[in-house]
Amino acid sequence: MGSTPAASAGPPYHRLLQRQLRNSLADGALPPGEWTALLQAVSEAYQAADRDRKLLENALEVNAQELTDANKKLRVFIDNAPVGIVMLDREMRYLFASQRWLRDRQLTIQNIVGKSHYELNPTLPQHWREAHRRCLEGATESGAEDPFVRPDGSVIWTKWEVRPWLDTHGTVGGIILMSEDITERKRTEEQMRIAAVAFQSRDGMIVTDQRGIILQVNQAFSEVTGYGAEEAIGKTASFLRSGRHDATFYRTLWEAIVREGHWEGEIWNRRKDGGIYPEWLSISGVKNGHGQITHYLGTFSDIREPREAERKILELAFYDPLTGLPNRRLLLDRLHQALIASTRNHQFGAVLLLDLDHFKTVNDTRGHDVGDQLLIEIARRLRTTLRETDSAARLGGDEFVVLFEGLNEDKMTAAITAEAIAEKLRSTLCQPITLEGEVHFITPSMGVTLFCDQGEGGDALLKQADLSLYQAKEAGRNAIRFYNLAMQQAVDVRVEMEAGLRRALSQGEFALNYQPQVDADQRLVGVEALLRWHPPGLAMVSPMTFIPFAEACGLIVPIGRWVLETACQQLAAWARDPALCKLHVSVNISARQFRQPDFIDQVRTALQRSGARAGGLVLELTESLLLDDVETVIQTMQSLKAMGVGFSIDDFGTGYSSLTYLKRLPLDQIKIDQSFVRDIVDDADDRAIVKAIISLATSLGLRVIAEGVETTAQRDLLVASGCEVHQGYLYGRPVLADQIVERPLPGASS
Repeated sequence: MGSTPAASAGPPYHRLLQRQLRNSLADGALPPGEWTALLQAVSEAYQAADRDRKLLENALEVNAQELTDANKKLRVFIDNAPVGIVMLDREMRYLFASQRWLRDRQLTIQNIVGKSHYELNPTLPQHWREAHRRCLEGATESGAEDPFVRPDGSVIWTKWEVRPWLDTHGTVGGIILMSEDITERKRTEEQMRIAAVAFQSRDGMIVTDQRGIILQVNQAFSEVTGYGAEEAIGKTASFLRSGRHDATFYRTLWEAIVREGHWEGEIWNRRKDGGIYPEWLSISGVKNGHGQITHYLGTFSDIREPREAERKILELAFYDPLTGLPNRRLLLDRLHQALIASTRNHQFGAVLLLDLDHFKTVNDTRGHDVGDQLLIEIARRLRTTLRETDSAARLGGDEFVVLFEGLNEDKMTAAITAEAIAEKLRSTLCQPITLEGEVHFITPSMGVTLFCDQGEGGDALLKQADLSLYQAKEAGRNAIRFYNLAMQQAVDVRVEMEAGLRRALSQGEFALNYQPQVDADQRLVGVEALLRWHPPGLAMVSPMTFIPFAEACGLIVPIGRWVLETACQQLAAWARDPALCKLHVSVNISARQFRQPDFIDQVRTALQRSGARAGGLVLELTESLLLDDVETVIQTMQSLKAMGVGFSIDDFGTGYSSLTYLKRLPLDQIKIDQSFVRDIVDDADDRAIVKAIISLATSLGLRVIAEGVETTAQRDLLVASGCEVHQGYLYGRPVLADQIVERPLPGASS
């Protein structure tokens, strides 16, 4: 008998089967000639079974992943629900709690693990416990408005509902408790009750809507003006005008209300009997939760008593009524005196301008009453921190000015002293502020400018301080910056550039050049529209210089609209040329322009007015668009895609694109950035990146275009890698539209 075949590798049970077959062969149960065939058949059967097993495992993994994804989505949905949700078993032990429920009660998931609802809330009211019991018996309970004491002792008001949940057998397995935090609503109702009492004030009061139509007046209004409520409601307050104030007075009044939210001052009005009288009037805008003014509240008092009127007028002429600090008028007077003293004694002084970082957020979220209390506290801290020789003033809003005098005769020493005082102020103002039981953290940004015998006026110094304050905010806020000449020069350049851009837009100084885009067969398939600015009599300004300025000042939006309309007009013109009618035109769209609410209408209008075909327009977007509000970006792109417009991602690979979002975007093309193309011949890393981008695009069904192609070696390597379309100096520089012709291009030959 010949030797048996060697055992092949395989799993343990496979090797065991081999030993059994060898034993059978040794016993003569299996002819030697059939050994190999039988082993081969067994091996194939094993492999088939193994494939089936792997397919089943993959299916189970997919199903498990789908279930995990569904659970994640459900969790996100519940955590973002407008009410807090908790799930309890029949022993009132916690099974699940949403993030809102935990946050409302100042708890974490670790606080509730292994505990019952009653253990965590030993003082729970009896009527809640009774509701839980009835719910466990199958009832649904809705609660009224109840207070709830949180771990830190604060109280919130809740409105709750309890429902039973059923297990797989249809029996009650426990309860689901939903509670809504209605603390803000209760606070609003309380404020309304207080306001109703305040409305009975001895001062006249008037409430109007946002159009100025009178909605309500109080009894004091009628006593002062002689008009009953039924005579005033439905009219505007203009029927009280005396004729002593011109249109400029009222325009200034309303500009102050729009800018600062309130106005206060003396005004002359006319009574019902025709008599004219002076009153001290205060008008405030009432905002809703979105920061929009919905009503105006006016309060006034008759100031016919001369001495009281003079006192009020004098006080408000020179002092801020909220903080009691000097106002801008008194500050400028003191600054003028300080400049005279500085010139006389050659001592440096300084002007410090500060405002509070994110103060508007406090006003919008906590209300103007809290904002006013915050400003009063800031003023108090300024008074207690400053030297006796220094003075503080409030310009308006959250802007304060501090005037330093007699710092030093040496400029550097004076600057060091001013910085030390400013840093002490900054540290003091950063300390937490407790208002109405709530702790607020506020930080200041400060701009400082020195003065000494330099002939600068007070307004000029305030402008310099304001410029340095802007630099402090640019540096990340909660910072101190000193004014210098380079800072002013940079501002002058920015102002000059903005003025030039506005002139260029209005006087037609912009032009579009077009750079060819060719396919792998060297055929012209499209062009990219590139913006150029050549001011009359001056050298052409590089786009790398003026486009960032246009972005910063917001002019990129009207400029981008002009580019879009001009490119569409040229696309329509080429459509009438048989040799160029199939070209597409790529237009770069800034993120700021794309996010305009009417951007879709801009594109639609440009296409309709020019008669250009939508399929010939390609909008090039940068990856920075994907950093914010991706869902809105996708919706906008889909709307334009439905019109036939194409999309390309520009400078791909240099930004922060998420592949998760990339596959959802309705793209047609990816443009490889020239930084990868430049060294593709000599740099293995660049070649690998380019090949990876091409492979990614191919898998997503997208076309690829490479920009910055300047040599035949670059072109050949790109073609070999599968890149379809190229753009660069190898095929031509950007030229005017009439120079784009269908002809053999430079670089067309190998």
